[in-house]
Amino acid sequence: MGREGEIGDYEEGVMATDFFWSYTDEPHATRRKQILAKYPQIRELFGPDPWAFIKINAAVLIQLWTATYLCSASWLKILTVAYFFGSFLNHNLFLAIHELSHNLAFLTPCYNRWLGIFANLPIGVPMSVTFQKYHLEHHRFQGVDGIDMDIPSYAEAHAIKNAITKSIWVMLQLFFYAFRPLFLKPKKPGMWEFINLLIQVSLDSCMETYSYYGPLNLMTWSVGYHNEHHDFPRISGSRLHKVKEIAPEYYMNLSSYRSWSQVIYMFIMDRTVGPFSRMKRKLDAKVKKAA
Repeated sequence: MGREGEIGDYEEGVMATDFFWSYTDEPHATRRKQILAKYPQIRELFGPDPWAFIKINAAVLIQLWTATYLCSASWLKILTVAYFFGSFLNHNLFLAIHELSHNLAFLTPCYNRWLGIFANLPIGVPMSVTFQKYHLEHHRFQGVDGIDMDIPSYAEAHAIKNAITKSIWVMLQLFFYAFRPLFLKPKKPGMWEFINLLIQVSLDSCMETYSYYGPLNLMTWSVGYHNEHHDFPRISGSRLHKVKEIAPEYYMNLSSYRSWSQVIYMFIMDRTVGPFSRMKRKLDAKVKKAA
């Protein structure tokens, strides 16, 4: 995440008491135009990943088979397998749903939604359709106050003050991420949400901005290439690394990580870092009127 424009209250060695505020446009659209003007061949990377359907089906079927296999096992064995094996596949499926929210498995959006609902099955909570609505707003209105639900609420940010509260917040991050938009910006459910819910309940009733350039990208649909993804959301995860290869000068000077564990450790232990360490911006009046 770059820091640009004006910022909130910040003092060296002290955690910020407000978000960093930018009064410039979000950087990804500008960088996308510059890169495409210089490297038009990047457009050839746009479009669905032909292997997405197979990879998602494999992950779902392995999860469902594992759940069936362990149906009569002890709780200790179930929890052990779930933590050390199933959690990786579930994380893979969360990121598969992210990929599908950008219609990167099929050209037809409807097919991506159906596959997203299928990928949702082992997760247990119907979220794929709702996630798409909020996530596309995160791309279109990155950092915009009151619209981008990827940013912590003021209540969260003011409550997270030290290593202990940050540790709790990190461990429960999935719940904050899931419930934050439902409380702060609820959307009226439509037909697809009910389909998602119905199919999920039917299964449950019969069975239970920095980039990261590390090996876990293989398991997470290359979500670590986050700057590249925001610059080119129409490029599937399997091809995102090529953007950096084609246009290295646009990314080589941007901060990045090679360890997600290090990021979590730094977040908890660095007293100057907290939920307020995010960039916000006001919604442009013209865009607001169009929205």
